[in-house]
Amino acid sequence: MKFSGVQKTSLIDFPDKVAAVLFTPGCNLRCPYCYNWRIVVNPKPPFLNEETALQILDGRRKYIDAVVVTGGEPTIHKELPRFLKKLKDRGFAVKLDTNGLNPTILEESLPYVDYVALDLKTALEKYHILGAKETAALLKTIEILKSGKVEYEFRTTIVPKIVEEADIIRMGETIKGAENYALQQFVPGDTLSEEYKNLKPYPPDVIAGFAETLRKYVEKVTLRI
Repeated sequence: MKFSGVQKTSLIDFPDKVAAVLFTPGCNLRCPYCYNWRIVVNPKPPFLNEETALQILDGRRKYIDAVVVTGGEPTIHKELPRFLKKLKDRGFAVKLDTNGLNPTILEESLPYVDYVALDLKTALEKYHILGAKETAALLKTIEILKSGKVEYEFRTTIVPKIVEEADIIRMGETIKGAENYALQQFVPGDTLSEEYKNLKPYPPDVIAGFAETLRKYVEKVTLRI
């Protein structure tokens, strides 16, 4: 595998663990509010090769106990499961971030993963806005995670226009019975679409109201606002 970069230490990307974060290039979506859009739309070298990435992680063992693989979208890389196995064989706890649109690679990865975060972007009916042609694959991934093979969370960045009140109910129905759901605040800035660079986020009390709605469907809802 190759990577667009590494964050050597993170206290927030893996619950209760100190982690390094690897960023994979490319993605099968084009979310207009994406802040990693440079490695999504047109990934450019220098890339970090697999051997160098592993050397960096091995050298960080005193400081980290986990590795997060994120993107972009990691599951577009067919060699992902093999790489995750190498991380597990080295004794790292492993977290995978995904948009859920490649359930086959995800399922192959699960034996080597301790935690999965699936980004549920919006209601299924609006996924075309993000460049998705269908959502059947996403629904399959949701069922795989709900089966309980690995610890997981669903999470949503609450972006105005992309996520509205009516969407919250549809999203709750989609993941009904799930264990963990996290709602994250949208932070405008260097986004893929100019339209979202200065878009005003929802006030925290509105997101808290969304969380109350979701608690009818999900066991635990966490706010990251």
